[in-house]
Amino acid sequence: MNTVIFRTLAPLIVAIMLVFSIYVCLRGHNEPGGGFIGGLIAAAAIGVFGMAEGVDKVRRALRADPLAIAGSGLLLAGFSGLLSLFTQSPFMTSIWLYVPLGESEVPLSTPLFFDLGVYLVVFGTLSAIALSLESDREEDL
Repeated sequence: MNTVIFRTLAPLIVAIMLVFSIYVCLRGHNEPGGGFIGGLIAAAAIGVFGMAEGVDKVRRALRADPLAIAGSGLLLAGFSGLLSLFTQSPFMTSIWLYVPLGESEVPLSTPLFFDLGVYLVVFGTLSAIALSLESDREEDL
């Protein structure tokens, strides 16, 4: 799929998909959505970008190996579960911290960091698969 229309619209589509994936991820521990769905949407955006621009350009844009992103997400998700051990609570017990920001408070929690870790694992793994498949397709052409 190498049409001028697709190559022109792909950056806009990718930007919208990435912003929406972050939105879905961040609202996920309170409402439907979360790290898994957000990671799927972001990986789909990388797939669209890869079809439009090529694998080399996508790898340069990511600036990190997708499997390294997945590994950092796994560490983040695991560490968020281990934090409960410092409060003498069972593994994966939620811990909330309310950070004052101006006249309001921003709640930070271990479920949020777990969701971010899952997001990175899903995004990194599926991006690596998509880029591998796309590079195989480019070699066949």
